[in-house]
Amino acid sequence: MKTNPRYEIIIYWSEEDQAFIAEVPELAGCAADGESYSEALANAEIVIGEWVETAKSLGRSIPTPKGKLMLA
Repeated sequence: MKTNPRYEIIIYWSEEDQAFIAEVPELAGCAADGESYSEALANAEIVIGEWVETAKSLGRSIPTPKGKLMLA
């Protein structure tokens, strides 16, 4: 499933998992991983689409993308 994600995606290396982790803070529990940065990003795009489709099928609200989140 291809999606046009507008949600912030945070990607970082995890020594414990020996993989890049891609988290989507605006979508609870939405995360992916990959052996490379680009693979983690591609997997995150797929998971965002699946997250949205699952939320729709369950009748749950889908957060409006806010773009860059300010943590300061």
